[in-house]
Amino acid sequence: MSQMYKVFVNDKPIIITSSSKKENNFPVYLFKDIVFDEIFYKLQNDAINGINIYSIDLENDWNSFLKNLKVVPAAGGLVLNDQKEVLFIYRNTIWDLPKGRIEKGESIETAAIREVEEECGIFNLTIEKKLVVTYHIYFQNGIRLKETHWFLMNSDYKGALTPQLEEGITEVVFKNEHQTKKALQNTYANIKLVYDTYKDL
Repeated sequence: MSQMYKVFVNDKPIIITSSSKKENNFPVYLFKDIVFDEIFYKLQNDAINGINIYSIDLENDWNSFLKNLKVVPAAGGLVLNDQKEVLFIYRNTIWDLPKGRIEKGESIETAAIREVEEECGIFNLTIEKKLVVTYHIYFQNGIRLKETHWFLMNSDYKGALTPQLEEGITEVVFKNEHQTKKALQNTYANIKLVYDTYKDL
């Protein structure tokens, strides 16, 4: 079975894959031929919606890819309440899931719970399982790759939810399936990936 890594630049995917089968209309490049700065520039500025990069040694090439970037580790959660509703935050006019950077010396799981608590004012969180790791590139003093570890969480917390205003979060709310589908029309590609992974369990 072919494997892949998917990295988003402005919600456009770079798909690094060991499969030569084309499953989309994106241009295909060989890993050994790519110039990273050119790839990032194309996705930022050109009218292409994604790029496939074919690799004959996926793990080795993925590690080479990471060496070109400053990796920023983060963690977050897809949180369910007793009604199996999903916890969303609203920030910068976009629906998102709570997440944040892992602090030095902190475990991934501890960071995920701390960030959800801080951003949402929720408690009684338990981790059920790890869902997925997502990747997206952003530009801040050079090219950075945010590597976010996502966990499926549960909480029976019944108190008021409090958005972390200093982080630009203006709303925190649990959404049922119908409301979630609507929210996913106004979110990031990585968040859809997290939700799809949860639904595929």
